[in-house]
Amino acid sequence: RENIALAALPGLSRFGLVDDARIDRVVDTFMKRLRIKASGPHQKVGELSGGNQQKVLLARWLAMRPKVLLLDEPTRGIDVGAKAEVQRLIDELAGEGLGVLLISSDMEELIEGSDRVVVLKDGAVVAELTGTDVTEDRLLHAIASQGGARDD
Repeated sequence: RENIALAALPGLSRFGLVDDARIDRVVDTFMKRLRIKASGPHQKVGELSGGNQQKVLLARWLAMRPKVLLLDEPTRGIDVGAKAEVQRLIDELAGEGLGVLLISSDMEELIEGSDRVVVLKDGAVVAELTGTDVTEDRLLHAIASQGGARDD
């Protein structure tokens, strides 16, 4: 409960007093929406599976109603089922208009979850792939390229 509400706490308070009913509604909403598997809202995050811990962190930031979400390796270290759930959720959020900037070293995750991929090498853009150009072959070519020219 506290982990989900933490970042949004200022917006869930009135005159400096925490509104427990509002926090409970927000927490309940995100536990259901993100399908967080826990014994209840008061279960410690450390007792949850890795995938559910990731979802709690995602819920914390989503509770702030951001316009853009920066995700750095969001599925690293979680099992295949949880990975698919997190990826489904990210796709759903992007489909609802949330801007999602995904940083990942997982090529499959990039190909399946991106409308646009920018490949950096030594701090410089070496390729930018969009739409149907976001394929494994094009991405591998961009990663292996030595030049600094864009692959438009």
